[in-house]
Amino acid sequence: LRRQRQMCIRDRLLWIWQQKSNNIHDLRGHIWDSWADENGSIGKAYGYQLGVKHQYPEGAFDQVDRVLYDLKHNPASRRILTSLYNHHDLSEMALYPCAWSVTFNVSGRTLNAVLNQRSQDILAANNWNVCQYAILLMMVAQSVDMIPGELLHVIADAHIYDRHVDIVRELIERPQFAAPKVTLNPDVHDFYAFTTDDLIVEGYEHGPQVKNIPIAV
Repeated sequence: LRRQRQMCIRDRLLWIWQQKSNNIHDLRGHIWDSWADENGSIGKAYGYQLGVKHQYPEGAFDQVDRVLYDLKHNPASRRILTSLYNHHDLSEMALYPCAWSVTFNVSGRTLNAVLNQRSQDILAANNWNVCQYAILLMMVAQSVDMIPGELLHVIADAHIYDRHVDIVRELIERPQFAAPKVTLNPDVHDFYAFTTDDLIVEGYEHGPQVKNIPIAV
């Protein structure tokens, strides 16, 4: 279970949103290996885009820090969002961003989010996309003293590759388990201070792990 937490948080969520990295050498997993160059870079994608600073009247912020600033100082704003789909840099990305935009919306003290995804490999990616951004919503909410609310996940093209059909059929026939309880360490209120150890998963039941899923490149 601890390894699964690390794969879901450290290798994808923290890599992109905390480290703002675009280099697979900062990862423990290998899901991005096929898109990296000889130096480990995936180009100006994902974490790179979040780490670029932009000038605002209040000063220079990258996208993550601007979201945190606005949620603390102007939570009623309808402009609190991130976007990884920078057309100017697409030619220098090894892969166009799949999950590319998150819009944050505040209702009272409840923080909601909308995740927009242009394309998704259901078998290989759906589970970690849902987990990753649900946990991101929880982390951001706790960092700005709000309550995590609803995550709306919009996928423009959700697909199952032909090589995955038999695996998906087998998974559909398996018994289902109740969802686990997922919480965060209540003592952490700095977005950049969260680690994998601050994710608490209780009552997690699962069937045999599906390994070696062929990834379409």
